[in-house]
Amino acid sequence: MHIEPGYVSATKIVLANIAAIGMLGSQSLQLVRQPQLMVRTLLAAIFFSVFMQMFHLQVGPSELHFVGAMPIYLTLGFVPTLIGFGLGLLLQGLLFNPADLVHLGINFLSLAVPLALLHATLGKRVQKLDIKTILKLDAAYYSGVTLMVGFWLSIGEVATPLAAWAAFAASYISLVLIEPVFTWVIVKGLARYKDSRVLRYCFDLRTA
Repeated sequence: MHIEPGYVSATKIVLANIAAIGMLGSQSLQLVRQPQLMVRTLLAAIFFSVFMQMFHLQVGPSELHFVGAMPIYLTLGFVPTLIGFGLGLLLQGLLFNPADLVHLGINFLSLAVPLALLHATLGKRVQKLDIKTILKLDAAYYSGVTLMVGFWLSIGEVATPLAAWAAFAASYISLVLIEPVFTWVIVKGLARYKDSRVLRYCFDLRTA
């Protein structure tokens, strides 16, 4: 889901950064109101960074990553996941790939906008989880991510063939098939320890 440097003009990068800051700022007050969200945000940033570094592959104009969005979202909550994405991308840029810092806001929005839409729709209705529900959440989320990448490429300075974007989008089918099983194992594993006060503080076990 990374957009490589050179694809988007400087003006559009600035606008994307402003939008990203606004999106983060609109949710950051929640961290002050609920201190446990700070712990969950840190965990989200760490898990996201580990997942992203665990597997990444160049596919067409972007990259296929194991994002781990649903296990993070369903066990840590919306605000920690949203802000954790931003912190995780910043951490990866500083430690592993400084070139990605150029498109930090763009890459954040590619993950955050679909997450916000998912949370406002399907995510609000989740009570108990099964594989079918997780599969539906994953399919909706990663469809959003690939559409966001397509949007950035469509307004970019480099002409990108539709077939190249389609190859990238198709690569995410593997995540939609694999991640739900991983999510199911994580959620059910945490459910065994729902009585732990420490675990309830660190994780959102509403759907476990």
